[in-house]
Amino acid sequence: MLIQAARTLFVLAVFLMASMAWAQTEREDAAPASPTPPAEAASGEFSDLYRIGVDDRLQVSVWRNPELSVTVPVRPDGRISVPLVGDVMAGGRAPQEVAADIEKQLATYVRDPKVAVILVDLRSHEFISRVRVTGAVRQPVSVPYRQGMTVLDAVLQAGGVTDFAAANRSRLHRRDADGAVETRDIRLGDILDGGKLESNLDVRPGDVITVPERAL
Repeated sequence: MLIQAARTLFVLAVFLMASMAWAQTEREDAAPASPTPPAEAASGEFSDLYRIGVDDRLQVSVWRNPELSVTVPVRPDGRISVPLVGDVMAGGRAPQEVAADIEKQLATYVRDPKVAVILVDLRSHEFISRVRVTGAVRQPVSVPYRQGMTVLDAVLQAGGVTDFAAANRSRLHRRDADGAVETRDIRLGDILDGGKLESNLDVRPGDVITVPERAL
């Protein structure tokens, strides 16, 4: 009889402990997660590298101050308008740089402001990621860059060269990371007429191909 009673008490104790643990887990699961300031949630490698351009749309979020949060386009002068702060320069800067600038200016009005600047619509990205073909071609064009695109691909999209083109004096102009323009010779006539592909270079976003006219 005593053994049976001890077994019953043991089972009840185990059940009670399990019930208490389950209830604690339920309370923890139900508790809301601590809010994370948007400035922390918005960080990322892309945002660190991307430079904001004209016509991009930005979402400016001020943590715990929704009345100060806005979604705005970047104006032609490179600026955006933010409540309380006014105009802020955004063009040519990373989102984190703009957020830090807004935080600094908002500190006059808001205690310890936390700001995130999020890219909503990259409208300027298409413009800087194009390849342009100008000069003695049948239709000067600005075409979207595609992975693996070559000089020949771009020139064919321009309809080829005109009868007055000095094709072998064509050039590819490319801006490097320091802003300097690098020029490469393209023997476009050899590419088009002789299938000689030595100078059929791969193009990059922002490249400009120029085809001069020959002297008459």
